[in-house]
Amino acid sequence: MQKQDLRDSVWDELEERGEARFPFPPHGRIPNFAGAKEAAERLAESDVWEGVDAIKANPDSPQRPVRRRALEAGKVVYMAVPRLRDEKCFLKLDPDEIDDIDNATTISGSSELGEPVGLEEMEAIELIVSGSVAMADRGERVGKGEGYSDLEFAVLREFGLVDDETTTVTTVHEVQFVDEEIPTTPQDVPIDWIFTPNQTIRTEATDAKPAGIEWSILSDDRLDEIPILRRIEPN
Repeated sequence: MQKQDLRDSVWDELEERGEARFPFPPHGRIPNFAGAKEAAERLAESDVWEGVDAIKANPDSPQRPVRRRALEAGKVVYMAVPRLRDEKCFLKLDPDEIDDIDNATTISGSSELGEPVGLEEMEAIELIVSGSVAMADRGERVGKGEGYSDLEFAVLREFGLVDDETTTVTTVHEVQFVDEEIPTTPQDVPIDWIFTPNQTIRTEATDAKPAGIEWSILSDDRLDEIPILRRIEPN
């Protein structure tokens, strides 16, 4: 099954089963789901969460409870600026500097309360939380199809902020866990752990994490849209 077919199947099933949550419809996005808070709690109670000082998290609704738990636990949260469109392409949410954690976990609140930072200003990322549309037990992930999550990892790797030992996780509904083999490329970031409302799954991921940016696959349009890529592009 191709990735878009998987996306459509998962989006349809979440909606048909009544497991999708606002924003509606789930189609075309990282879908919010019933039990997202419970999945976040399961992650927060796991060994991979313990002792982590800084995480990178996606901005989507189903991972809002994860961002909240991280800030409440005193962890610094980094969120990418949408489409990496700014030179300072990450927002730093420092719980020591934030009074309104609830607001900071929203997209608008993170823009208001987060500090724009460049890659040189960031600390090492110990845990990456990715939003997903579909997941398989070998750690293959399907996002919404734009490729920014994988590109963000590659950019962080170029600056030495992540490596093969950086733990990658996702929170999803059981419906999003699929049996089909998902096609991947060397640029796809494998997921180490999957947390659902009812399960903690250590994946059988064997693929290496991307070693950095694969410049040959980037279009001129994407290079022009992302200032950090133009700045570090090899001659």
